[in-house]
Amino acid sequence: MPVLSVDQITTSPRATTKDEAIQEAADMLVAAGAVTPDYAEAMRERERSVSTYMGNLLAIPHGTNESKDAILDSALSVARYETPLDWDGNPVRFVVGIAGKDGGHLEILSKIAVVFADEDEVAKLEAAPDAAAILELLGDVNE
Repeated sequence: MPVLSVDQITTSPRATTKDEAIQEAADMLVAAGAVTPDYAEAMRERERSVSTYMGNLLAIPHGTNESKDAILDSALSVARYETPLDWDGNPVRFVVGIAGKDGGHLEILSKIAVVFADEDEVAKLEAAPDAAAILELLGDVNE
């Protein structure tokens, strides 16, 4: 199973708060068969201990080390928001939910970080017309 598919990307998410965005990310991971519904609470627990805001309009909510049993497979979910969400006082337009089976999240995280460290790449993601275009820009996560 690829880590990211077009079905795990939305350009029309409904969330208007950080907590709703975390739930939305978890729901997409559940729909992909990557995590159990319990994973959403593990993502909230992680957020309570340390913000998952990464800079450059990006937040990467993920579970705690104790939530390994809730992870069935490595996967990402991507939501692009038209209006930035308030993430602990920081503007976020991209919420990338992550689940990494057997420590696989570190490699996935590094690939996402490379893309979002480049402001030109972030601008391309902001301008992408649809989920397929976003997948093309983030396709390296599947390698």
